Amino acid sequence: MNKRLEEIYKEIQVSLTSIINKREEAINAGEAKTDDLIGILLKSNFKEIQEHGYNKNVGMSLKDVIEECKLFYFAGQETTSVLLVWTMVLLSWYPSWQERARKEILHAFGKNKPEFDGLNHLKVVTMILYEVLRLYPPALFLSRTIHKQTRLGQLLLPAGVQISIPAILVHQDHELWGDDAKDFNPDRFAEGILKATKSQLSFFPFKWGSQICIG
Repeated sequence: MNKRLEEIYKEIQVSLTSIINKREEAINAGEAKTDDLIGILLKSNFKEIQEHGYNKNVGMSLKDVIEECKLFYFAGQETTSVLLVWTMVLLSWYPSWQERARKEILHAFGKNKPEFDGLNHLKVVTMILYEVLRLYPPALFLSRTIHKQTRLGQLLLPAGVQISIPAILVHQDHELWGDDAKDFNPDRFAEGILKATKSQLSFFPFKWGSQICIG
């Protein structure tokens, strides 16, 4: 198993290194698009190095870029697919919400291909996605290790303690969300997350605070 893991690791490293090197060459020659993940990373990195007088001690190394790409692909693909699958399942169970979402999308885009800017105007779709994330968060638990003694309310936690926060239990807690906590009801997000949570930190499908996931 260890040998197989090492083979896969090397295969990924070689593959991504080749892709990144080719993209760098194309960007330097002014021939590459910079509107995808690798393009944005490399363009930003080149700009930072340039601003520091082409000092390669600043910015991201090739290893850094590879790790970012791996994180987006392996972590981002799974969490996004889980969200989309549960959304399709719930919309099949609740056709009235499916119809409301369809009408909103047709009203916003007609028969045109949806554009990124227009997605911000899809209120019903956003409510549905929030509710799916509440009921079926991609990460069931969030874990954090405390590096120094920390006080949380009445608790004094020593360094080295690992805390696990069960997102799915908090998201379906009757005291926080009401008697219908386990029901699919996107209307609870009609006035946004703060209103739905009563300004409490009870909705964190992609973590929260300074380390919130870019997802």
